[in-house]
Amino acid sequence: MPTIYETLRADIVTAMKARDSGTVTVLRTMDAAIKRAEMDQNKPIDDTLVIATLRKAIKNLTDAKAEFEKGGRPDLVAANEAEILILNKYLPQGLDAAKLEALIAGAIQETGAQSKKEMGKVIAALKKLPEAAQIDFGAASKVIQAKLP
Repeated sequence: MPTIYETLRADIVTAMKARDSGTVTVLRTMDAAIKRAEMDQNKPIDDTLVIATLRKAIKNLTDAKAEFEKGGRPDLVAANEAEILILNKYLPQGLDAAKLEALIAGAIQETGAQSKKEMGKVIAALKKLPEAAQIDFGAASKVIQAKLP
Protein backbone atom coordinates (compact mmCIF):
# COMPACT_ATOMS: atom_id res chain seq x y z
CA MET A 1 0.00 0.00 0.00
CA PRO A 2 1.50 3.35 -1.00
CA THR A 3 2.21 5.99 1.62
CA ILE A 4 0.20 9.21 1.76
CA TYR A 5 3.12 11.09 0.20
CA GLU A 6 3.42 8.61 -2.68
CA THR A 7 -0.32 8.95 -3.29
CA LEU A 8 -0.03 12.75 -3.31
CA ARG A 9 2.88 12.62 -5.79
CA ALA A 10 0.94 10.24 -8.07
CA ASP A 11 -2.09 12.54 -7.92
CA ILE A 12 0.07 15.47 -9.02
CA VAL A 13 0.95 13.55 -12.19
CA THR A 14 -2.69 12.55 -12.72
CA ALA A 15 -3.87 16.15 -12.30
CA MET A 16 -1.18 17.38 -14.69
CA LYS A 17 -2.29 14.88 -17.33
CA ALA A 18 -5.90 15.97 -16.81
CA ARG A 19 -4.78 19.63 -17.14
CA ASP A 20 -6.43 20.48 -13.83
CA SER A 21 -4.29 23.50 -12.96
CA GLY A 22 -6.08 24.29 -9.68
CA THR A 23 -5.49 20.83 -8.24
CA VAL A 24 -1.91 20.76 -9.54
CA THR A 25 -1.15 24.06 -7.81
CA VAL A 26 -2.63 22.92 -4.48
CA LEU A 27 -0.82 19.56 -4.56
CA ARG A 28 2.50 21.06 -5.64
CA THR A 29 2.28 23.61 -2.84
CA MET A 30 1.62 20.79 -0.38
CA ASP A 31 4.51 18.77 -1.82
CA ALA A 32 6.83 21.75 -1.30
CA ALA A 33 5.55 22.22 2.27
CA ILE A 34 6.22 18.55 3.04
CA LYS A 35 9.74 18.75 1.62
CA ARG A 36 10.36 21.96 3.59
CA ALA A 37 9.15 20.24 6.79
CA GLU A 38 11.47 17.32 6.03
CA MET A 39 14.46 19.66 5.78
CA ASP A 40 13.45 21.78 8.77
CA GLN A 41 12.94 18.80 11.08
CA ASN A 42 15.79 16.79 9.55
CA LYS A 43 13.52 13.73 9.38
CA PRO A 44 12.70 11.45 6.46
CA ILE A 45 9.28 11.86 4.87
CA ASP A 46 6.86 9.47 6.54
CA ASP A 47 3.11 9.43 7.11
CA THR A 48 3.42 11.20 10.47
CA LEU A 49 5.29 14.14 8.93
CA VAL A 50 2.87 14.30 5.99
CA ILE A 51 -0.20 14.24 8.25
CA ALA A 52 1.21 16.95 10.52
CA THR A 53 2.03 19.14 7.51
CA LEU A 54 -1.41 18.55 5.98
CA ARG A 55 -3.16 19.44 9.24
CA LYS A 56 -1.10 22.61 9.56
CA ALA A 57 -1.93 23.65 5.99
CA ILE A 58 -5.64 22.94 6.47
CA LYS A 59 -5.65 24.92 9.72
CA ASN A 60 -3.99 27.88 7.95
CA LEU A 61 -6.52 27.69 5.12
CA THR A 62 -9.42 27.52 7.57
CA ASP A 63 -8.12 30.56 9.45
CA ALA A 64 -7.64 32.46 6.20
CA LYS A 65 -11.16 31.49 5.09
CA ALA A 66 -12.58 33.00 8.28
CA GLU A 67 -10.69 36.23 7.63
CA PHE A 68 -11.89 36.35 4.02
CA GLU A 69 -15.47 35.90 5.23
CA LYS A 70 -15.02 38.84 7.59
CA GLY A 71 -13.56 40.89 4.74
CA GLY A 72 -16.43 40.05 2.39
CA ARG A 73 -14.39 38.14 -0.20
CA PRO A 74 -16.61 35.25 -1.35
CA ASP A 75 -14.23 34.46 -4.24
CA LEU A 76 -11.34 33.77 -1.88
CA VAL A 77 -13.61 31.88 0.54
CA ALA A 78 -14.64 29.55 -2.28
CA ALA A 79 -11.02 29.07 -3.37
CA ASN A 80 -9.96 28.16 0.18
CA GLU A 81 -12.88 25.74 0.57
CA ALA A 82 -11.82 24.01 -2.65
CA GLU A 83 -8.22 23.70 -1.41
CA ILE A 84 -9.39 22.31 1.94
CA LEU A 85 -11.52 19.68 0.17
CA ILE A 86 -8.56 18.60 -1.98
CA LEU A 87 -6.21 18.30 1.01
CA ASN A 88 -8.75 16.54 3.26
CA LYS A 89 -8.65 13.54 0.89
CA TYR A 90 -5.11 12.78 2.11
CA LEU A 91 -5.85 12.84 5.84
CA PRO A 92 -6.69 9.52 7.48
CA GLN A 93 -10.21 9.08 8.78
CA GLY A 94 -10.44 10.65 12.22
CA LEU A 95 -11.69 8.93 15.34
CA ASP A 96 -15.41 8.94 16.05
CA ALA A 97 -16.62 10.96 19.03
CA ALA A 98 -17.18 7.95 21.30
CA LYS A 99 -13.67 6.57 20.73
CA LEU A 100 -12.15 10.03 21.27
CA GLU A 101 -14.11 10.45 24.53
CA ALA A 102 -12.87 7.03 25.72
CA LEU A 103 -9.24 7.86 24.92
CA ILE A 104 -9.54 11.23 26.70
CA ALA A 105 -11.17 9.64 29.76
CA GLY A 106 -8.33 7.10 29.89
CA ALA A 107 -5.70 9.84 29.55
CA ILE A 108 -7.32 11.93 32.30
CA GLN A 109 -7.40 8.90 34.59
CA GLU A 110 -3.80 7.97 33.71
CA THR A 111 -2.45 11.48 34.38
CA GLY A 112 -4.68 12.17 37.38
CA ALA A 113 -5.59 15.60 35.98
CA GLN A 114 -7.98 17.49 38.24
CA SER A 115 -8.30 20.91 36.58
CA LYS A 116 -7.93 22.72 33.27
CA LYS A 117 -4.45 23.79 34.39
CA GLU A 118 -3.33 20.18 33.92
CA MET A 119 -4.74 19.93 30.40
CA GLY A 120 -1.20 19.85 28.95
CA LYS A 121 -0.51 16.57 30.75
CA VAL A 122 -3.62 15.01 29.22
CA ILE A 123 -2.72 16.17 25.70
CA ALA A 124 0.85 14.89 26.16
CA ALA A 125 -0.56 11.50 27.18
CA LEU A 126 -2.81 11.48 24.10
CA LYS A 127 0.14 12.26 21.83
CA LYS A 128 1.93 9.15 23.10
CA LEU A 129 -0.93 6.86 22.08
CA PRO A 130 -0.73 4.78 18.88
CA GLU A 131 -3.94 6.49 17.70
CA ALA A 132 -2.33 9.95 17.96
CA ALA A 133 -2.20 10.35 14.16
CA GLN A 134 -5.98 10.05 13.99
CA ILE A 135 -6.76 12.48 16.82
CA ASP A 136 -7.92 15.98 15.96
CA PHE A 137 -6.31 17.80 18.87
CA GLY A 138 -8.49 20.88 18.37
CA ALA A 139 -11.61 18.83 19.02
CA ALA A 140 -9.84 16.87 21.76
CA SER A 141 -8.93 20.11 23.52
CA LYS A 142 -12.58 21.18 23.63
CA VAL A 143 -13.65 17.79 25.03
CA ILE A 144 -10.88 17.90 27.67
CA GLN A 145 -11.93 21.41 28.72
CA ALA A 146 -15.53 20.22 29.09
CA LYS A 147 -14.48 17.24 31.22
CA LEU A 148 -12.08 19.07 33.54
CA PRO A 149 -13.43 21.58 36.09
